[in-house]
Amino acid sequence: MLVTHDRKEHAMLDQIKVDKTVDVRGAYCPGPLMELIGTMKINPVGTVIEVLSSDKASTKDIPEWVAKAGHEFIGTKEYGAYSGILVKKTR
Repeated sequence: MLVTHDRKEHAMLDQIKVDKTVDVRGAYCPGPLMELIGTMKINPVGTVIEVLSSDKASTKDIPEWVAKAGHEFIGTKEYGAYSGILVKKTR
């Protein structure tokens, strides 16, 4: 699991092309995860999704669900008051 706290790792994640952004800042569990699941259902395999969430539980819950569901967790970027959680739909 890649959680970025240094500039080099953050810059590496910045190079990844995000296809869809799900902005759920201000929502709390299970909202961010439910929004991600809905977005995964309507997008094709290969889609890279960034979930913007201010709920700290999302940085744990989303990667766990992604692994169980068989998708790819790319990493987490910290933006101060919120996080950007990057995932790729793989099936």
